[in-house]
Amino acid sequence: MPFETFWNWVVSHPNCLVRVGTPETSLFDDDDLHWVFDDQTPAEFLVQLVRGKRLVGEIVVQPELVTYVEATTGDSAGEFVFDLISESESDRVAAYSFVVSHAFESEEQPAHGPVH
Repeated sequence: MPFETFWNWVVSHPNCLVRVGTPETSLFDDDDLHWVFDDQTPAEFLVQLVRGKRLVGEIVVQPELVTYVEATTGDSAGEFVFDLISESESDRVAAYSFVVSHAFESEEQPAHGPVH
């Protein structure tokens, strides 16, 4: 799926995140933590893990590095992995990974026919 589609969906599901990471580091959800997204700067989107008002950790997502998003089921039951793939002619790597407690759900509502 396109990055923009995924990003718009995941920012509306912060309570469903289990883990967010890069090849170098990961942030893990916990009961007393919450996720904050900041995408006001086009070159860098922030995913922050916060306890109260104190920043626990932060991952900077660079949208221009993401070619597409690949979704798979996770190793644990009820986990779904969304790998943000960075691809070039010679390399393909999951630059970022988001583990969510449910599968991708389209935000589109089903059509209910014409209104009379």
